[in-house]
Amino acid sequence: MELIDTHTHLYLEDFKEDRDEVIQRAVDAGVHKLFLPNIDSSTFSSLMGMVETYHGICYPMAGLHPSSIKDNYKEELDFLTKKLDEYKFIAIGETGIDLYWDKTYRREQEEAFAVQIGLATKYKIPIVIHARESFEEIFKVLEQNFSKGLRGVFHSFTGGIPEIERIKEFGFYFGLNGIISFKNSGMNHVIPRIPRDRILLETDSPFLAPVPRRGKRNESENLKFILEKLAELLRIPSETLAKITCSNALELFNPDGK
Repeated sequence: MELIDTHTHLYLEDFKEDRDEVIQRAVDAGVHKLFLPNIDSSTFSSLMGMVETYHGICYPMAGLHPSSIKDNYKEELDFLTKKLDEYKFIAIGETGIDLYWDKTYRREQEEAFAVQIGLATKYKIPIVIHARESFEEIFKVLEQNFSKGLRGVFHSFTGGIPEIERIKEFGFYFGLNGIISFKNSGMNHVIPRIPRDRILLETDSPFLAPVPRRGKRNESENLKFILEKLAELLRIPSETLAKITCSNALELFNPDGK
């Protein structure tokens, strides 16, 4: 059984001491492709280093995370644009709007998100959206900047049925991770409404470790627990769901350029 972790930050310092072992555990667990979303210019070298070291396993995205939007956000966007001309990426991400911790740079977040939507359109690659306390703001920016052919995924989806219906209108995918295993997440009532051909599996490592690893550092090996929980909620065999989600990931990201 093969799996694809469509969102993992294994290039972060959290894995500095045992990164090789973490990658091997993932491969041994059947996770044969790892998609790496960028955060900002400070993480770019580490991310690309992993892609070079683990060629054929790790695949890069280029993006500016909304939590990294500060006074220098235009410089960060310039850096991102330059790198898009230098390397091949499977997506723009992660980007979006995060109003959970701080609303200080709300306008700048919206502007940076719009710019990255434009980059995804220009380079004909999907966009990976971070949405936290910001669905309405994100939908507004998407509607204002949407163009034919734009594809993407709402990473770490935690919305309700109204959000599912809006996302379906855009034709976007839903990234599901360890949150679905949390007792009070409420996702068990929502997940059956998500079209199966729009579901992606992700860990968001080192964050959001699923039950039974909750509270520990998350890693891509734990994708198997997310698969098992999701299969339980959808009432289908894990093997069937693994094939569906891998097919969905390859359809959206086309990592090997086929």
